[in-house]
Amino acid sequence: MTNIGQIFSKFPRAFWVANTMELFERWAWYGMFLVLPLYLTGSTDTGALGFSQAQKGLLTGTVVMILYFLPTFTGAIADRFGYKKILILAYIILITGYYLMGTVRSYTALWFVFLYLGLGAGLFKPVISATIRKSTNENTSSIGFGIFYMIVNIGAFVGPIFAAKLREVSWDLVFIMSAIVIGINLLLVIFFFQEPPLDRKNETLGKSIVQIFRNIGAALSDLRLLIFLIIIIGFWAMYNQLFYTLPVFIDQWLNTSPIYNWLDSVSPALASAIGTENGTIAPEMLTNIDAFYIVIFQVLVSSLVMRFKPLKTMLAGILICAIGIGLWFVTLNPFFLFLSILIFAFGEMTSSPKIMEYIGRIAPDDKVALYMGCYFIPMAGGNFLAGILSGNVYGAVADKITLLQREVASRGLSIPDISASFSQNEYIAQAASQMGMTPHELTLFLWNTYHPSKIWMIFTGIGLLAVAALFVYNWFLGRTSVNKAV
Repeated sequence: MTNIGQIFSKFPRAFWVANTMELFERWAWYGMFLVLPLYLTGSTDTGALGFSQAQKGLLTGTVVMILYFLPTFTGAIADRFGYKKILILAYIILITGYYLMGTVRSYTALWFVFLYLGLGAGLFKPVISATIRKSTNENTSSIGFGIFYMIVNIGAFVGPIFAAKLREVSWDLVFIMSAIVIGINLLLVIFFFQEPPLDRKNETLGKSIVQIFRNIGAALSDLRLLIFLIIIIGFWAMYNQLFYTLPVFIDQWLNTSPIYNWLDSVSPALASAIGTENGTIAPEMLTNIDAFYIVIFQVLVSSLVMRFKPLKTMLAGILICAIGIGLWFVTLNPFFLFLSILIFAFGEMTSSPKIMEYIGRIAPDDKVALYMGCYFIPMAGGNFLAGILSGNVYGAVADKITLLQREVASRGLSIPDISASFSQNEYIAQAASQMGMTPHELTLFLWNTYHPSKIWMIFTGIGLLAVAALFVYNWFLGRTSVNKAV
């Protein structure tokens, strides 16, 4: 304990301020992002926007892809103008962006507002990471980044809890919450953030950005790195269904009242705090279990896998992730989701941290930073692919409204089309009435007739394809001359 205390005391104030700002930023982002698919596609009579799954997937996938590309050169902007100035600019964009997200209603307007919000997030990301790196050294970097990763997941866990309760009152409050939380960060950076020493080069910003793209091109000319990054796109495309698809699927298909009833029998106060007014558990609360597991188990898992080679550890982790996501809905028993998300989370904790480590391992000693700059590329590609899968593919295979419309058409029932004046919930109610079923019975009928859970087999297949590709990659890699253990 004394040694840990001594190590903690070696971190400068900038380290702790940066971690605090990361916690609030993740609180704001995940508080919004985990419920965003529900807001985009939910029934208009609940205050949601009623967009199609395809619109949701295209919007979220494209904007988040751009968000993950931005740090490639926004870091150069921060180095040029100073971290504090860029953080202030980022927070102003984020505050106004979050607020505007709750005020616009048209698809086009929301697209531009979300893109504007993504610009703020893209400015923020490299500055905080660089601050953590600059405020640690060889002796403190391991525990420093461990603290940072833990803080990320604490923020990601807390945000959706508040969002779940606020959206029961009004969707607008979710976005106002995120804006207020970022407002705290604005105060922190103005009054407490100290500018770390910057290594400014005597070249223009334009030349710096051009050099960055040249460096990335040089790194990607290494076929080993390029193939690896392409394979990892598949992992991120599968993994991100946790955010893009799972909340919507739970909302459309899973009856969570048994969980609420069990909690109520154990602790009525806890059931009231976690559950909704309708006696159910909000989808984002269940999705958030993943972040809870990571906060609890990440240190243990990291300590267990630290002595294993990164590539083989990734293989095992992605395989476990694929198994977990395939088990999410083999049954409609909501309690089973706790176990299947746990399996998924163990795979995530095993594989995700090893991706960055592996990139550093295969990099030549004089090009480590150059290779690490490519880390966000597969995340960007994976988010875009995840958006398409959760949009067009989910809409065709598992979207409850689409499947119901298909059934209504096959029966020749006369029900008005969904519109601004006729919501999804009204469509479901009329369909259930004309088919002589309750809404719950209608859900079970559609489940047994169209088998929407097969969407998770598609996502599992993508994960297994990534595992197979990594296995082949590893087999051929073993026949090449590699200077470092991978």
